[in-house]
Amino acid sequence: MLEPSNNNELPVIPGKRYFTIGEVAELCEVKPHVLRYWEQEFPSLNPVKRRGNRRYYQRQDVVLIRQIRSLLYQQGFTIGGARQRLEGESSKEEQTPYKQLIEQTISELEGIITLLDKE
Repeated sequence: MLEPSNNNELPVIPGKRYFTIGEVAELCEVKPHVLRYWEQEFPSLNPVKRRGNRRYYQRQDVVLIRQIRSLLYQQGFTIGGARQRLEGESSKEEQTPYKQLIEQTISELEGIITLLDKE
């Protein structure tokens, strides 16, 4: 399987609340063991764990995984460098009061696109 040259070629994230590790692996085109490893290396990546220690990722987790993937695979960062870059960005994001509204709007628009594609 060929790796996409950038995250714009990855599948659209469906408008669901939770995703299994298998779904996230497909959406981000990385293997599940890579996701489990990244959870150890990136403290901000912390999926909900439920019955039997099963992981359930939320939309912001999928977006974060795509950022990590881009930093490591496309931009050539090391794990440590990618972690520092994300920590720097998260402090900037906390200052953005409309971040949650923007994410919700994007999610709704993607849902509309999905509905239109079915017709």
